[in-house]
Amino acid sequence: MKKCSILGIIASLGLICAANAADISIYYSPTCPHCHHARDFFRNNLIYEFPSIKISEVNVTQSENQGVFMDTLKKCEYESGGVPVIVIGEKCFQGYADYMQTELRDAVAIDLTDTEKQFATDVQEKMKTDADKYRSENSDKVAKISEYVSESKKKVIQ
Repeated sequence: MKKCSILGIIASLGLICAANAADISIYYSPTCPHCHHARDFFRNNLIYEFPSIKISEVNVTQSENQGVFMDTLKKCEYESGGVPVIVIGEKCFQGYADYMQTELRDAVAIDLTDTEKQFATDVQEKMKTDADKYRSENSDKVAKISEYVSESKKKVIQ
């Protein structure tokens, strides 16, 4: 019985770690205006506020990405294939509007320490003063965003 309990705890910890809110996926279409706004919000704000996040952008119009998109829709229990779909840890969002920014920030901050949360608040204040200057001084943060490449495409590239 103790072995089962210990194994259960270890398995649960593995799932929790796998669902880290610092790992974000944005499923988008290049022609979707809401997708552009969502991606801009992450590119121009969240990557600066939360230095531990990593963003993977998935173009759903590419046929090789359809499988992973369909798996995500199923996981999120969405019946519609509307984009953007944003996955932050285990939390899913479909669509984007500016009023969602606080909820998106909260989803990212859920796993953070108080120090990391304070850092995010400090960056928000600095960006209110001069966002362009702050982004310029911290331009290395953009490297936290990558375009998703399907396994089948990786094999072709290699």
